[in-house]
Amino acid sequence: MPIDLNNQTIQVPDSKRPGQTAIYRNSSFPELIESVKPEIKTTYDIFANGLSISRNKPCFGRRPLINAQTGEYGPYEWETYQEVSDRIDNFGSGLLDLFENTLNIKDSKAHPVGIWSVNRPEWTITDITCSAYSLFIVALYDSLGPEAVEYAINHSELQIVVCSIEHIPKLLKISEKIPSLKVIISLDPFEGPGSIISTLDTDIIAMAAEKNIHLVEFKAVEKLGETKKKPHRCAAPDDLTCIMYTSGTTGLPKGAMITQDNCVISVSAIYLRYCPKQTDISISYLPLAHIFARLADWMLILAGSQIGYFRGDMSLLMNDIQTLQPTFMIIVPRLLNRIYSNIAQATILAPGIKGAIARKAVSAKIERLSSGGGVNHAFWDPLIFNKIKSVLGGRVRTMITGAAPIANDILQFMRIVLGCSLVEGYGATETSAAATGQDLTEYTAGHVGAPFPANEIKLVDIPDMNYLSTDKPFPRGEVCVRGRNIFIGYYKDEEKTREVLDSEGWYHTGDVGAINERGCLRLIDRKKNIFKLAQGEYIAPEKIENIYVKEPLVSQIFVHGDSLQPCLVAVIVPDPVALNKLAQQVVPEETLDYQGQCDNPAIQEAVLTQLNYAAKKGGLLGFEMAKAIYLETDPFSTENDILTPSFKLKRHQAMIHYEKRIAELYGKLDIKNEKAIFNKQQQ
Repeated sequence: MPIDLNNQTIQVPDSKRPGQTAIYRNSSFPELIESVKPEIKTTYDIFANGLSISRNKPCFGRRPLINAQTGEYGPYEWETYQEVSDRIDNFGSGLLDLFENTLNIKDSKAHPVGIWSVNRPEWTITDITCSAYSLFIVALYDSLGPEAVEYAINHSELQIVVCSIEHIPKLLKISEKIPSLKVIISLDPFEGPGSIISTLDTDIIAMAAEKNIHLVEFKAVEKLGETKKKPHRCAAPDDLTCIMYTSGTTGLPKGAMITQDNCVISVSAIYLRYCPKQTDISISYLPLAHIFARLADWMLILAGSQIGYFRGDMSLLMNDIQTLQPTFMIIVPRLLNRIYSNIAQATILAPGIKGAIARKAVSAKIERLSSGGGVNHAFWDPLIFNKIKSVLGGRVRTMITGAAPIANDILQFMRIVLGCSLVEGYGATETSAAATGQDLTEYTAGHVGAPFPANEIKLVDIPDMNYLSTDKPFPRGEVCVRGRNIFIGYYKDEEKTREVLDSEGWYHTGDVGAINERGCLRLIDRKKNIFKLAQGEYIAPEKIENIYVKEPLVSQIFVHGDSLQPCLVAVIVPDPVALNKLAQQVVPEETLDYQGQCDNPAIQEAVLTQLNYAAKKGGLLGFEMAKAIYLETDPFSTENDILTPSFKLKRHQAMIHYEKRIAELYGKLDIKNEKAIFNKQQQ
């Protein structure tokens, strides 16, 4: 439905209360939507709709390896929706047989099935199968870390895990720690074409037998089901579709429980706003263990579209994209920044006449876009930009970015050079990915759009941070989201559930937002001391500070990160005695006082080196380490309002106090380490 870009939300009448704004809804959908079709109630129904539209048309595709010696891959080969449907029936029937005859579970309804793999057709087939046979998915993924994977298996009491073959030795080695696990289904063959078992460190078949774990190939389960067909027993709307473990920054991950209804409503909402077509082709590469990628794929399946899977290697992704030539893509700022860097180096940052022409072309298109004239230009596109589009295959018409903020100038630049609808969305695992999103016709940046048709939002006062619903010119506060797509809670954790879900069904995001002049949500801060870097990694600054402060050089420290920046910086009050000792080693020829030592570049570099050593010794990951520091001579105190009366760091006040210094640190990094930053984003 069309939307008035200058009035994208409406306020629900009589909904304003003291300490919070009125409730906002999408102005094109004043009533919250139901499913796109009454008969679509589960994720299997989503697939069934795609099947009815595109039965004998391509569904899932992959690139086959055609020469193992040279590593050459061929073009995409496709399975039709009907062929995928047959595989779902066969795998589901075989899976139930494993429950009944191997695990001796006669009624496996509502049991979990784990999956641990990069994106591939079988990932989604397993997902849909679980919906068709009243099971649910527990997604495991490498970035959780080995301890968290072990925790997720035990916490969800997984008895069956479907995984790629390289993960099988990892599971077998910790089998004593995960006693519930009884069956491992290998997505890869043990022998013959495509087998990689010979490259593994151990004989996994013998090892599994020794540990009394039933090890079977995915295709063998399909063949078993083909001979023992079982009818569907589809999940109910209130049944779980998945438990998604969030990659927490402190403590163990939380298992977000998401129902079939949560997913259907969320998919319906993004489908209505972003209008995928049966003829669309998308590439699946963002981890399906995350809700953003799964919701996008379900949306395309609902439309009967094609999904091609990347080869599992991010270094080969651009080649996969150029081969597939997608028309519909989801993307994250990390990849957008990488593409932007490459294009900018070849155009607006190029020397000589080439750069001058490119800057003139970009300026003309940005001006046209900013006035609402669209992303295309009759003169400059054939001359410059049509060639640039080939970076992503040349056919992309719609692109959705999410998971972390994107810088305004990069968003606008990418809109005009790619010549497509590039929109920014906002959500979380707990909102089944959807909360707000820009309209396809949006031409401004700096906000994340209006609520999706399934959602309503409000802002709640945060007096301690001076964010109030009465602020002028725009109300500010914690972003709260409500709708049928909101998760039902954290698995086996009522306390943490109550922390984020209130009695009226509002999910408290911990993000701070404002409603701008167009009725769109603008994200401005984090309520909690947890934030994301530009690449999407979660940062817990207190954990990092607790490691750094063990270094004798550090008396006090404030670690800061910006969601538009790829790394951390820090303000440090050095211990005078330890700093003086270091200064004598670094610049023995100079006699410097405390201020002079803090201002000396060589000493600053030496302090950073010491901090890097302490960080590595303390087990910090690369993205958790400060890349630039400012040495402060004035201690943090209650007098300068950086400490509370109980001597805790007031992070928000510290950020304001050191705003200029922080900008200078990032400015130096941009000049000194620009290439290193972009390389970091590509890792």
